[in-house]
Amino acid sequence: MSSRTLPLLFINLGGEMLYILDQRLRAQNIPTDKAKKVMNDIITTMFNKTFLEELFKPQELYSKKTLRTVFDRLAHASIMRLNQASMDKLYDLMTMAFKYQVLLCPRAKDILLVSFNHMDAIKVFVKDTPSILSQVNETYRQLIEMYTPLSSGEFQLIRQTLLIFFQDMHIRVSIFLKDKVQNSNGRFVLPISGPVPHGTHVPGLIRMFSCNGEEVKRLQFRNGGNYTSVLGEGSFEMFGERVIKLGTNMYSVSRPVETHMSRTSKNSAQQQSINTAPNPLAKEELNMLARLMGGMEVQKPGNADSGFRVNLFATDEEEEEALISRPDEFSYDVIKIQATKNQQANAELVKIMGDFTEEAGELCPSSASSKGDDLLAMMDGL
Repeated sequence: MSSRTLPLLFINLGGEMLYILDQRLRAQNIPTDKAKKVMNDIITTMFNKTFLEELFKPQELYSKKTLRTVFDRLAHASIMRLNQASMDKLYDLMTMAFKYQVLLCPRAKDILLVSFNHMDAIKVFVKDTPSILSQVNETYRQLIEMYTPLSSGEFQLIRQTLLIFFQDMHIRVSIFLKDKVQNSNGRFVLPISGPVPHGTHVPGLIRMFSCNGEEVKRLQFRNGGNYTSVLGEGSFEMFGERVIKLGTNMYSVSRPVETHMSRTSKNSAQQQSINTAPNPLAKEELNMLARLMGGMEVQKPGNADSGFRVNLFATDEEEEEALISRPDEFSYDVIKIQATKNQQANAELVKIMGDFTEEAGELCPSSASSKGDDLLAMMDGL
């Protein structure tokens, strides 16, 4: 498992969320000023400096429940509201879109190009707001500084970590089904055509060499696909042509998008284990995460006219039906957390962390990079 995966997961899922919300705001004819405020507020919160500083520290991935809670708060960081069914659908679309992109990356390193495609689109959303644009540019610099020096092996480990995170998610999405890139069981279809990865050749030729390094024989074979030479390597700088289209906005053309659950016994068992009632420590960890995120406050509209609800379904009736019919194992019982200072909660956390410190000293005094230490580091910032 790679300890550098979390920033890429958060930024790419956040980019997909912005694509979807932008499309729905336009589809529901939300006034331009309100739509712009929603996008600006969410992007400002997403690229909050304090949160990103913690996010870029080497660490394990958040649990599925915790990550879902983060995006639930992020989606409600402005005057827009989503009910549970729409939030479920939003998160399903986000996760399946990024899973598809990770699976289809020609090289593991191209996950960074997918991230840059998302970042390029986010810059367009805030191009008229210099203060937010500077936040996005700073994150660009952090991404380039952290990831461009990594080896192919390290990127392969990041890709494997992402695939493990997504491995039990098999939600059918109408766009993918219509484009025949997803099967009816929710699994994606890997192509056997198109350009080969940068730095490789079209398969179909075997070359044999002597012990002196001289080519002595060539054999050709049918590769079973329709491959072409690579177009070129995408730019890993802040500006430039990314070449690959994975991570660009697939909602730029208005298309209805539906999601459907695909039940499997393995999936059900795992999801049920994820959705068990949280213990006090888990809830306090989420409270602490919310405080760390600083600006990630759920804004309460001042009057009935200032706030509005966005529906990710065609009609309110479809939305209500989806909420009722959604299997329990696919639902996220979002924990309500307090994003403000709370003396009682702080006292409980201090007590819990004190217990951790004592146990760590007895059991593994040399474990400097444990998750408990990560929590302690986060506590220092409160």
